[in-house]
Amino acid sequence: MTRKEFLRIGTALPLALHLLNLRAAEKPKMPPKRVMFICNSLGFYESHFFPKTRGDLSTSTYLNRIKTKDKMTVFQNLFHPGMSTSNHDSEKSFLTGAPNPESTTFTNSISLDQLLAQHMGGDTRYPSLPLSIYDRGWGCSWNSRGGAIPPMYDEALIFNKLFGEEDLATKKRQIANDQNVVRCLYRDMEHLKARGARASKLDSYRTIIRELEAQLKHEEFWLNAKKPIVVNTLSNDSEFAFSTKIKNLLELSKLAFQTDSTRVITFTMDWINGAINVPGATGGWHTLSHHGNQSETIEKLTRIEIDIVKHLNQFLFELDQIEEGNGSLLDNTTVVIGSNFGDASNHTHNNLPTIIAGGGYRHQGHTVLERPTPLCNLYLELMHRHNIDAASFGSSEHAMGLLKG
Repeated sequence: MTRKEFLRIGTALPLALHLLNLRAAEKPKMPPKRVMFICNSLGFYESHFFPKTRGDLSTSTYLNRIKTKDKMTVFQNLFHPGMSTSNHDSEKSFLTGAPNPESTTFTNSISLDQLLAQHMGGDTRYPSLPLSIYDRGWGCSWNSRGGAIPPMYDEALIFNKLFGEEDLATKKRQIANDQNVVRCLYRDMEHLKARGARASKLDSYRTIIRELEAQLKHEEFWLNAKKPIVVNTLSNDSEFAFSTKIKNLLELSKLAFQTDSTRVITFTMDWINGAINVPGATGGWHTLSHHGNQSETIEKLTRIEIDIVKHLNQFLFELDQIEEGNGSLLDNTTVVIGSNFGDASNHTHNNLPTIIAGGGYRHQGHTVLERPTPLCNLYLELMHRHNIDAASFGSSEHAMGLLKG
């Protein structure tokens, strides 16, 4: 790999920049905190998602069958400022809050999951695990330079990455090659410095080199550590491939958390071209989301969204059935379910559907904010809850005490 290619790919590496805790193999005395962000990029049909009676989740068409309703809170009246003309590009800012993502000069910022990975991911083999439904090259996760971190989408490859036997010889060769590239980058930087290169250019080199060195140090430490032995429970149902994909990616997320292979996961349920088939409906998800209030189209869209919620329901339930410490895996895992769209049909970004599940909070069931409130206020509070002392994040105004301890 050339140094130019390495620099380009380096902008998309999910890295933990803090000093690595090399006691990672030791079992924590208390269950660790974990967090997962799920972005349904086409949102949910609003009148079916939010409860019809304030405070009563049983009056939501989609959420009334959730088995863990006592361990979740639905927030209403959250939005991302600066998205009014961004359309589908708003997905890029779901976990950053960076405004105007449709602009040709847009530069994203670091996503919330990567900030959390820097703080809590170094003790695991994978500081973060970005997932998506298909290969688009980007999803929810963005590094410290605003570069997209390509998510994984092939279930078999993800399972092998997490639990498959490591080819040590190949891995050692890769690490040695990467270390050689880093040495070359040091030489390049010295040449640039001698030629009077701009300070910003040199700083960019230093940042990338520091990140790559941390990454390589992390990989070397885990090189000889055995991966967990896990039975492959993934479904191979091809009749409903879209539904199976969501089920499998959530299953992999559960297994990754349960084995402490990672503590930070993002899952982008991105829209796809072409028809999808779920029980009771066939059609283009993106096309159906632009329903124009046509009842027949809404009925098909509802079938797709009910199928998605069915898998989310099962995922949360299964996390809650796994005992850990004095509670369950769900009690130690904050699961954020949301979207960049409030109404995909009209491309609006107000009243974003947002759920916080698990995490050990005193959940409120359904919280309606009195005025439109930046979603980043909630993100800032999540940072505080995970021991990151920050005064602001994205478009946040202030923490509001939305998550009860």
